[in-house]
Amino acid sequence: MSSTAVVIGAGIIGSDVAYELAKAGYDVTVVDKGPGPGSGSTSASSACIRFNYSTITSVAVSWEAKLLWADWESYLEGTDDGQLASFIQVGGLSVDLPGSTREPVSVRFDKVGVPHEVLTKAELEERFPAMDFTSYYPPKPVTEDAFWDDSDQPLTCTYMPDAGFMDDPQFAAHNLMAAARRKGATFRFRAGVAEILRTGEGDEQRVSGVRLEDGTVIEADVVVNAAGPHSGQINELAGVLDDFAVTTRPMRVEVHHFRAPEGYGRADGTPGPFMADTDLGTYFRGEPGGGILNGGAEPACDELEWLDNPDVYTPTATQAVYEAQSYRLARRIPELQIPNTPSGVVGIYDVSSDWVPIYDKTSLPGFYVAIGTSGNQFKNAPVVGQILRAVIDHCEAGHDHDTEPAPLTLPRTGVELDLSEYSRLREVDPDAGGAGIFA
Repeated sequence: MSSTAVVIGAGIIGSDVAYELAKAGYDVTVVDKGPGPGSGSTSASSACIRFNYSTITSVAVSWEAKLLWADWESYLEGTDDGQLASFIQVGGLSVDLPGSTREPVSVRFDKVGVPHEVLTKAELEERFPAMDFTSYYPPKPVTEDAFWDDSDQPLTCTYMPDAGFMDDPQFAAHNLMAAARRKGATFRFRAGVAEILRTGEGDEQRVSGVRLEDGTVIEADVVVNAAGPHSGQINELAGVLDDFAVTTRPMRVEVHHFRAPEGYGRADGTPGPFMADTDLGTYFRGEPGGGILNGGAEPACDELEWLDNPDVYTPTATQAVYEAQSYRLARRIPELQIPNTPSGVVGIYDVSSDWVPIYDKTSLPGFYVAIGTSGNQFKNAPVVGQILRAVIDHCEAGHDHDTEPAPLTLPRTGVELDLSEYSRLREVDPDAGGAGIFA
């Protein structure tokens, strides 16, 4: 008899966990309170595929994942009614911040084998003529006079030629659902979880399944919380938060759309490059059809919009956030035209206290988490399922992942991961993530 698993959440993370567990022989049921796969945070994702992270482990995971995105049909072992989301390679830029004491991103790229170049201001402006590579660091509120000050400081960047984005993040989640279903997984939508069930007494307790809001009971040997911004509520139902050293909170974010000025995209119609612009406190990438998508990098000078309830928030773009992000973008792309009325998408991130995700077991045997993804883990989804599968297999075989982390060697790059980096028990380094989503 195969082991049974319930995955709570059918976003890009939960759908990949379901796919990997189903491939491993688990009888998987996915439950989600939304109307379909990827209908929550995933639908608002910028879906950027880049590799500039602050640790070797995170760089290795993102590079492995890129190889899977670029070979999506092979990874999924089929299509989704003949269609799939597409990886669009546009290249990407990561700013080298002045005065940083951190190891340069290029050093981490060398260790993992990520192709890259370090480019000077002159080289950058020759390759990307629509962009100005002056440094204005540190990021400043656009409401302060200092934001508009001139600068003569040059910017250098590490260029990632293999960076890009997935053209439809919600459809990518649908692709994973279709692949998981081919392996026998079942998906139930508009199915909120009301209770995490337990069996046994005292120290012998372990998870035994979930009770849905309509009263349906689904028994399971393993339950995975991949509920995105609702993950904290699910953890409270499970009663597992007492030993978490890393906390999570829902946060409202906005991304905005602009028309790209001439010269930002390539002559062949390829959208313009991705840029992690921590110098100004923003990020952006090209869009098919000549657009630019622009979001915030959560710089220290900005007030973040934390939510008490992930279901209660303003669902439309606001003028204040739009102006902050668009004015920063216009400093980098001087010919950008800024419409008076914002056009954008609002999403909710499940943010951890150090911006690094939690992929781990919990104090309740059989109950696992893939949470705190902080808006930076869409790109890693094809590897996150492998991570959770490794942790689950390790623990269900009787090992203690807290003291003996599960082993995982990435199949395409051969990198052996240190999964303790994603532990709920890790010591929080408030500077570990750098700027927000670029943790």
